[in-house]
Amino acid sequence: MPRILLKAMMAALATSLLMTTGCVSSSTPYQPISAANRIAGGYSDEQIGEDRYRISFAGNSLTSREQVESYLLFRTAELTLERGYDWFVIEDRVLEHEVERMSRRDPLYDPWYDGYYGYWRPYWRYYGAAGWRAWYPYYGHSFWTDHVDIREVQRFEAIAEVRLGDGSMPEGNSRAFEAREVAERIGPHVKYPGDQ
Repeated sequence: MPRILLKAMMAALATSLLMTTGCVSSSTPYQPISAANRIAGGYSDEQIGEDRYRISFAGNSLTSREQVESYLLFRTAELTLERGYDWFVIEDRVLEHEVERMSRRDPLYDPWYDGYYGYWRPYWRYYGAAGWRAWYPYYGHSFWTDHVDIREVQRFEAIAEVRLGDGSMPEGNSRAFEAREVAERIGPHVKYPGDQ
């Protein structure tokens, strides 16, 4: 197969993959987490006492920390109202932050020896201001033997243990929230599955 045709096919494949993932990829909508959407994320809640719940919201790699935390707060307000309570107190809260570094070879890079030697790559050592060094693509820079794209992917999950209550809210507790007010404030900003 001629090299020009092979390069054109690889470019078309890379473009179609980028377009496909770009169209499908979006931040996690407000939805219950299930086996069908576990990768995309969502909320879950578990009753751990008569008036106590553990609530979590997990976002995908395109969901910001602020969105994860606000959706957790919205879910807590929604659950409070569903159960017939007026307010909630966040008794314990955890934010889990996962960072993954991904390195990907440029699909359009074509060294002259690639067709002859397959995946063979030379080992490079070079002398610079810091003395002898070895080239390694995961350091975040590329040498002329390879072109790599290195990106950092972050994912957030917020978890809270809450106590629900009705009547007047506890005085002087900065972790106490009026459920209806939280739902009205955050609700207009919540994106559901299918929203554009």
